[in-house]
Amino acid sequence: MSTPLISFENLSVSFAGEQGRVRAVQQVSFSLQPGQTLGIVGESGCGKSVTALSLMGLLPAQASRIDGGAIRFEGEDLLQLKPKRMADLRGNALAMIFQEPMSALNPVLTLGEQLCEPLIRHRGVTPKAAWQQATQLISDVGLGRAESLMRCYPHQLSGGMLQRIMIAMAISCQPKLLIADEPTTALDVTVQAQILQLLRERARAQQMALMLITHDLGVIAQMAEQVVVMYAGRVVEQGPTADVLRQPLHPYTRGLIASRPVPGERRRRLWSIPGQVPDLAALPAGCAFADRCDRVSAHCRSAVPPLIGEVRRAACFHSERAETQP
Repeated sequence: MSTPLISFENLSVSFAGEQGRVRAVQQVSFSLQPGQTLGIVGESGCGKSVTALSLMGLLPAQASRIDGGAIRFEGEDLLQLKPKRMADLRGNALAMIFQEPMSALNPVLTLGEQLCEPLIRHRGVTPKAAWQQATQLISDVGLGRAESLMRCYPHQLSGGMLQRIMIAMAISCQPKLLIADEPTTALDVTVQAQILQLLRERARAQQMALMLITHDLGVIAQMAEQVVVMYAGRVVEQGPTADVLRQPLHPYTRGLIASRPVPGERRRRLWSIPGQVPDLAALPAGCAFADRCDRVSAHCRSAVPPLIGEVRRAACFHSERAETQP
């Protein structure tokens, strides 16, 4: 197999809280190949966005702490880089589309000014050339009146239009990795389909790796070749998307799939995973999913199950794969 573009190696991140350190991410490990689309899925608060922000070097310095591990980009540990080197990569080789485009964009600068900035900063083009390239980018992401939109402010555009602007900004420097954090959450179904198609086309056209963060398994099934399932800050399952969705190994993954509505199937009410996500400031000694699992044992409550396997990996003492281990 080729050398990974991005490799997370036992990444652990915590935050200062009123009741002590909150372990937001614990020993997360996975990799992403050049040109590959990988989905990260899980409930809100499971560590998806923290994992991505760690890669981009955008965690709040005062509140967050890297407790261990490494994030390697083309072999270079991003967590050890000096701020200037990280600034050179961010927005250039590494780009990110944030959850809320309205809050991610500067409200007092025009869209044109914000689109031109990375081109001038990272590509060294003149302001005039940057304006022309940015105008073309707006057209490339499917928006009309590009010249007029360049002079607009964020509040003058709809959510779907702003998301396209964010995509245009993210791909402007032709990054090797694009992180899309819940890119369709606030959009209606029609616009969501258009945004996903746009991301797919741009990733293919630029041979760009795509890390797609979402809680929507339908989006993962449509977009991702590989999937990572996170729960309470840990990776609990990963593997080829089709295999994971067809035959999940972890009870949490099975619960996520079972709770989805099935088109054409009539049920009185949707199935839901019982219980609540544990408090990250007071995680149990064993498996964090134990209190919600129908296969829990004493072993589950006393030890954290390791993530085992090669192509398919699961962190469960009672998964089919774990029970066949010697």
